[in-house]
Amino acid sequence: MPNDIPGILGDNVPRRIEGRRGFSVSYRGKTLLSTIDPIAQAERAADAVPLLNRTLYFCPSPLYGYGLQNFLGKLQAIQADSAVLCIETDEKLMDFSLEQMDAALLQNSRLRFCGLRESAALCGFVRDAWGSRRFRRVEMLRLGGAWRLEAELYEALADALRRDIALDWGNAMTLVKLGRRYIRNGLRNLALLPRSPSLSCLSFGGSPVLVLGAGPSLDKTLDGLGAAFGASSGESGTGLGDPAGRPFKIICVDTALSALKGRNIKPDLVVALESQHWNLRDFIGGGDWEIPVAMDFSALPATAEILGGQSLLFFTPWTSLSLFDRLKEAGLLPESFLPLGSVGLTAVAIALRIGSGPVITSGIDFSFTLDAYHARSTPGHLERLRGQNRLRGILNIEAAFRPAAFGVQSKSGVPVRSDPAMRGYRDLFEREFGAGSSGNAGSVGDSAGAARLRDISGSGLPLGIETVSLEQALALLNEGCPSPPGIEPLPPSLPFTSPSVPLAPPSIPLAPPSQDAGVQQKTDKLQNFIRREQEAILTLRGILKGEIPAEAAETEYLLDTCDYLWAHFPDCAGTGGRRPPGTDLSFLKRVRTEIDPFLKLWSLALKETES
Repeated sequence: MPNDIPGILGDNVPRRIEGRRGFSVSYRGKTLLSTIDPIAQAERAADAVPLLNRTLYFCPSPLYGYGLQNFLGKLQAIQADSAVLCIETDEKLMDFSLEQMDAALLQNSRLRFCGLRESAALCGFVRDAWGSRRFRRVEMLRLGGAWRLEAELYEALADALRRDIALDWGNAMTLVKLGRRYIRNGLRNLALLPRSPSLSCLSFGGSPVLVLGAGPSLDKTLDGLGAAFGASSGESGTGLGDPAGRPFKIICVDTALSALKGRNIKPDLVVALESQHWNLRDFIGGGDWEIPVAMDFSALPATAEILGGQSLLFFTPWTSLSLFDRLKEAGLLPESFLPLGSVGLTAVAIALRIGSGPVITSGIDFSFTLDAYHARSTPGHLERLRGQNRLRGILNIEAAFRPAAFGVQSKSGVPVRSDPAMRGYRDLFEREFGAGSSGNAGSVGDSAGAARLRDISGSGLPLGIETVSLEQALALLNEGCPSPPGIEPLPPSLPFTSPSVPLAPPSIPLAPPSQDAGVQQKTDKLQNFIRREQEAILTLRGILKGEIPAEAAETEYLLDTCDYLWAHFPDCAGTGGRRPPGTDLSFLKRVRTEIDPFLKLWSLALKETES
């Protein structure tokens, strides 16, 4: 072969060089394998790596794969649920390895070989190959010297895998704690589906959109808005107190609502994700505002009625459930978004989805200062003020100096504090919305989402999008054209989740739900859906109680159908639907204890649709 002939192709092609005591591989001016028994050296390197269970062994640039066969054999011998990921980032070395490695090695079920250079793509490859929550850790398996050609890239890829595995386990712990509450809220919110339009019915057109989080930098933005547009002009119908009289739209997260209320800045839309009751304090004092609320399918059911306005549902899948597939097939599932975990990120995704104009963010900081964790007048800030006394000051010392917190520079150069959770959300923001992102978190198919985004300079962390001054942001917002709020109610004759619905004339009031044939049609569809779900869970209960004889296949089918019963179990959460078999008595007993409470929830959901 030409690769075996030294000097013919130069250093741009990997080539094998024979020596007196062995051979080596030369490439890009470097020797990648030792000339002194490279096979034995690779096996000794593999022997030095500890054999651990549920471990992903990261093998950079394996070349011939020397040492891998023995290492995989040892993993098999101890019955470790571990695997080896071989990765080659150089295209020519990749081709070389695929030609030289043993075919039986490449076909081993415990080994995967890829040539990906992007961390996100590599994490997706590992998840597709082995599933979520398969591994607990990542260990390096260096069997030669070729990895030194791109040592920093390989280390960065391994770190990305470690972070992704840690994120999977963190999400699993969240599901263990809150998964049952998510699905309970979802079943309670089923009654909202017929009378609450999907978020896809809301359109801001080409108007600029200001997305407001609740971080400390929000104060400066709100003060600037008040000075530029006027914040207390509800009687005259202009300024910020009347959404119809300003040239831009405002979307705020629920925690920021009280800060806007204190300055008489009425938003066009409030976004709520929280599934627990303490979310309700964010709405204190806002009962007289009729503001549309975009609420997640798993949000606290009371959120739908608290502001007196129209509730618009959207859906972020917190885990994989066959129930969601059935809701989608029935045409009952509202507009879907990627699960981003942060209400600020979700608000940005909504702004990109429902409008085509520029989107400007403020208060999405992912950082805090000694005296400000949230903006003024938010529930957290007011709580600090109320708790201030001679022994406890306004400074948030507990948060600022806890072990996980660290100092960092903001996008304006001001020293601020952050923590790993906030930094993780910041990285997620950049990955989903920054330059080079796919745009899928925002508008479906909109790869130019980052070009529409701007972030107002302040004390928050840089988000990976263009930063503008407050003056530039105000000028951009002022370029919009005043237009009335655009909630587009679905005509009765159209399907519930239709994304293309014409605007209803504002002067024509909507008919009450009881008189709307379309709403009644959706209600009938929902009631039939609930009854089918009740039949399935009742059958499963009868089988588990021994009242209904069933084959093993039917039990397995019903367990998969009613997967919301066990998706929050510690051994099932975040595994992508993996569960113990239907012959596992301990698992079946745990499932049995979940059935009666969920039967009551289905009955309550059916009753609420009938009222």
